[in-house]
Amino acid sequence: METSKGTSGVAWMLLATVLYTAANLCVKALAHLPTQELVFLRSIVSLLLTGVWLKYYGYSLLGVNRKWLVVRGIFGTIGLATFFHTLRYIPIASATVIQYLSPIFTVLLARYFDGQRSMRPVQWAFFATAFIGVLMVKGFDERINWLYFSLGVISAMAAAVAYLATMKCRETDHPVGVVIWFHLIAVPVTGSWTAFTWVAPVGVEWLLALAVGLLSVVAQVAMTFALHRGEANVIMPFKYVGAILAFFFGLLLFDERLSAFALAGMALVIASVTANTLLKRRAAHREMTDAAE
Repeated sequence: METSKGTSGVAWMLLATVLYTAANLCVKALAHLPTQELVFLRSIVSLLLTGVWLKYYGYSLLGVNRKWLVVRGIFGTIGLATFFHTLRYIPIASATVIQYLSPIFTVLLARYFDGQRSMRPVQWAFFATAFIGVLMVKGFDERINWLYFSLGVISAMAAAVAYLATMKCRETDHPVGVVIWFHLIAVPVTGSWTAFTWVAPVGVEWLLALAVGLLSVVAQVAMTFALHRGEANVIMPFKYVGAILAFFFGLLLFDERLSAFALAGMALVIASVTANTLLKRRAAHREMTDAAE
């Protein structure tokens, strides 16, 4: 049963990763719009969709575990705003890889706040190697100065807190009920800011803005299902698949080229988290086998 549940969590995470990549490509295409406006447009669409869904199925809009739901909303907003800002100014693959430090921070937080098992020394080594890979992505690329790199790391840390809050709500709140709290906070915060800086989208840009909201809300729900159905140290590393997708589509659609040094860093990140995941799953299988005997 636990193995089936973990497999389901991985499948949901992979779906979320694909959808998030598609949404980020739309954001990249709208990079001339202010960051706060992009967050607002995404959030207002998602708020309407999740609100209607919860109302239709009779769930409370305000949820049950409100302390962690508020934490989810606040840090989700911070994480998204900082990520969107980096996405506007640096290559999408680089922004994605830097922000994808969040699984490392999530696993570390989960050890102390979610009662999950401690990591073995070799797992710490894998995570350290992944961080080195992210530094290699930054490398000497003039498009990635220390400001955008720092904002990316802040985004990853904020996202990790948001993921932890999501896991804290998995026994009390429906995944859609967890997702809506992000938008309940993001809409008024970014909306009040956008009122003074509004730049009207033109033509097909409205469709892209709508796509950002639609793709993101489904991705958020899928991500929440993933965190409801498995342990963070098994599921979160699969977010790194998004780095590969971001690289290929960034090159194809925006002609964003990365140096061989940066590509080696991406490969190091992916290899590290993949090795960690295989090690973790093997250890879990061994524990189940020993328990059965």
